[in-house]
Amino acid sequence: MLTIPGKPLSGFCDGLSRRSFLKIGGLALGGLALPQILRAQEASGVRHTHKGIIMIFLPGGPPHQDFFDLKMDAPAEIRGEFKPIDTAVPGIQICEHFPLIAQRMDKLVPIRSIVGASGAHDAFECLTGHKRRGPQPPGGWPALGSVLSKMRGAANPAIPPFVGLSPKMGHVPWSDAGDPGFLGVAHAPFKPSGEGKDDMVLQGITLDRLADRKALLASFDNFRREADATGMMDGLDNFNQQAFGVLTSSRLMEALDIEKEDPKIRAAYGKGDPKNRNDGGPKLMEHFLMARRLIEAGSRCVTLAFSRWDHHGQNFNACRQDMPMLDQGVSALIDDIHNRGLDKDVSVVVWGEFGRTPKINAGVGRDHWPAVSCALLFGGGMRTGQVIGSTDRLGGEAKDRPVHFQEVFATLYHRLGIDVSQVTLPDLSGRPQYLVDRGYQVMRELV
Repeated sequence: MLTIPGKPLSGFCDGLSRRSFLKIGGLALGGLALPQILRAQEASGVRHTHKGIIMIFLPGGPPHQDFFDLKMDAPAEIRGEFKPIDTAVPGIQICEHFPLIAQRMDKLVPIRSIVGASGAHDAFECLTGHKRRGPQPPGGWPALGSVLSKMRGAANPAIPPFVGLSPKMGHVPWSDAGDPGFLGVAHAPFKPSGEGKDDMVLQGITLDRLADRKALLASFDNFRREADATGMMDGLDNFNQQAFGVLTSSRLMEALDIEKEDPKIRAAYGKGDPKNRNDGGPKLMEHFLMARRLIEAGSRCVTLAFSRWDHHGQNFNACRQDMPMLDQGVSALIDDIHNRGLDKDVSVVVWGEFGRTPKINAGVGRDHWPAVSCALLFGGGMRTGQVIGSTDRLGGEAKDRPVHFQEVFATLYHRLGIDVSQVTLPDLSGRPQYLVDRGYQVMRELV
């Protein structure tokens, strides 16, 4: 535990009473009155249950036809080397290298027909639902976690509402944890790192001295705020509040410290490989566990990235190494969420930026294929134990029930009590923007 010497303060660490805090909170949410906010939270269950989302990005584009949509009737140059296995749900088969996921299929929803990929080699569409290369509002599209930070705020003042765990990679766009876009820096993800953890601990500074520094900082910034037209100062205010909340509580450090977890649970998640592979990312099994701990501690959204799936050559050898680890990490997260009673409140999505070519190339790899890809959903009170969508005989095009990226986002927002057909947020020009493009709706199969 973090112990900070100093005399007790009444109310919050900034001297505000709870009544004052609630008044400010009401003003901060687009002018909504506090009773409206509480009624909306009551209706969605957010106030009592603290709903959240974990986004697991698979950098490079995982091979959909080697994951959940094996094509055993296709020619050898398309069907590949892997065999399907039965799952806990009769009639659903997936790759033999996902035996643990197969055993939990009643708690899962594979989507075999994700469409709408831009073909860009980055995490942007998986984080926002929008194309980076498409039309952008002034300031750019915000990531899902930034939207939740704006609309739901912090569930606990010591825990950032949006945390990005994606590690550094040689191909930088895969490291993207989410950009706040037109919502501004106030809603950017908090990105913990090994080097930065020391900055979250007070080094011999008392609470009284910390409060004095806060007052001094406020006096320096006051005159600049009057002339600021960009919103940057408001963002800095938010960051300052978050920083003081982190420093005066051990809650975030404890959530990031997986050594505090039950050894049996840590063992269930397993150990990965911290080394980067070529331009891709490491295989950090502890991030699956850390994501659950952060959500449970108070985060609204946690994003992470696992390994590298851009296998233009030796696709099957690489997948034989990585699939079992992904299988273990996802399965442990499923069990953990259900065992802790979070399965109704925490939604999880696992996906990459696009799929892979049906035809295996001369290097025994699969190339980029934006036409169709796959995803895996679980938790969030969704109707699980079903497969959504299908592809044609060769796995090259969506056949039944194409599912657009934005439909998945509409569903995730819905699980947080956000109606994408009604809610808008103003961009930097003041123009209201819907969270998903008009016409894309909640996936009724899941709700």
